[in-house]
Order: sequence, then C-alpha cells, then structure tokens
Amino acid sequence: MTVESITDFLNAHDIKPSYQRIKVYEHLVHSIDHPSVEMIYRELIKTIPTLSKTTIYNSLKTFVEKEIVKVVTIDGNEMHYDSLLEEHGHFRCKKCGKLFNFHIDDKISFTEEVSNFQVEERNIYLKGICDQCISK
Repeated sequence: MTVESITDFLNAHDIKPSYQRIKVYEHLVHSIDHPSVEMIYRELIKTIPTLSKTTIYNSLKTFVEKEIVKVVTIDGNEMHYDSLLEEHGHFRCKKCGKLFNFHIDDKISFTEEVSNFQVEERNIYLKGICDQCISK
C-alpha cells in the first residue's frame, strides 16, 4: 500500500490519518512478523525521533476498535498486531519465536456442544518448531 492509499483507507474507516498513524499502519501492512508495540517502536523511531510508545498504543487501539487490525495473543499477555483481516491461523515457533500465518480451510467442524451457537470468530493458534529451525 502507498501512503496515499493508506490515507484513503484510514479516512474510509473514520480514522484521522495523522503522519504517525499512517506510518504505524504502513509498518503493519508491510510487516510479516506480527509486530508488538516494542517492535514497531524500535523500527519507526529510526525515522520518527519524536514518536512515543503512547502514540503507537493509541494508534493500534483505534485500529483495533475500527476493526482494521487484529490483536494476536498467543503467549500470555504479549500482544502482536496483524493487518491481515482474512480468516487465518497462527503458528508460533518455540525456538526462534517467529509467528507465521497459515490458511484455514472451511472443513473445520464444530462439536455438538457448540453446534447451536453463533460463531463469530475463530482463532487457531499452533505452537511447535518451524521448518527453518528444524533444518538448522
């Protein structure tokens, strides 16, 4: 996404496209590692020396409230952010700590205990060792 398309996207979701918000969202869109606030801060502070973690937290809170970003929490209270809104699962490598996306097919069936429930969201988290760590 370009800065212009991000600006249009934020405006379309009733989010004021400040420079900092544009940069935070741009980082999320171009990131494959589901960054945490700390990861976003370490990257963006290089080009925005006046950026605060509070600005990042507030921007992410707005993005989550407006449903343009999802929170991914696999290990306790460590929050990571994902701009990919299509339904997908996450795999956390126990060795390198990386977080990977994977496709979820529609063949997942529900047990009788929830067959009459209205499921609005599915979160599938897997943990193990990624192929790169296995091959080392």
